Amino acid sequence: MEPVEIVSGTAVPLRRADVDTDQIIPSDWLKRVERTGFDKGLFSEWRDNRDFVLNDDRFEGAVVLVAGPNFGTGSSREHAVWAIQQYGFGAVVSPRFADIFRNNCTKNGLVPVQVPAQVGEALLTAIEADPELVVTIDVANLTLDAPDAGITCGFPLDAATQERFLMGLDDIGISLRHEAAIAGYEADRSAWMPTTS
Repeated sequence: MEPVEIVSGTAVPLRRADVDTDQIIPSDWLKRVERTGFDKGLFSEWRDNRDFVLNDDRFEGAVVLVAGPNFGTGSSREHAVWAIQQYGFGAVVSPRFADIFRNNCTKNGLVPVQVPAQVGEALLTAIEADPELVVTIDVANLTLDAPDAGITCGFPLDAATQERFLMGLDDIGISLRHEAAIAGYEADRSAWMPTTS
């Protein structure tokens, strides 16, 4: 996982509530063996409608996805996070995230930015009015800023998750921080005990 301190750029306004993981990445895409190419499946059923926001050229190249409340409900799919990241987003903003989706975000380097409902609505409205609006997510300071729209707020992230983002640590990386202790334990184990080698 790459370290994430700042995500800054334009945003896509996804004015929809209760977006579940099957809408983010339909189940047909879960048959893939590779862990790449999921960007093509992101909201693929909605993208068949040419009026869907991801088909609007004004939002091309955006790095922040701003959604309505209750984003990422439904089944646990890391594929949903992979699809969002592979499309080019580094952060998702919503007034509420499903717990499993939020957890998958934090383990894969996609920043879940939970904001008050009024901030979420103001941000959606501002982006719709100005597709060039720059939104900055600062993981080090736990802030969201869109100065040209007069929007600024903090967002919650526990200290361990914040460190995970700032240091670029996935679960394996966290375990490897204790590599010396693990090696010491293995060296001192009785020979009769099971081994993985």
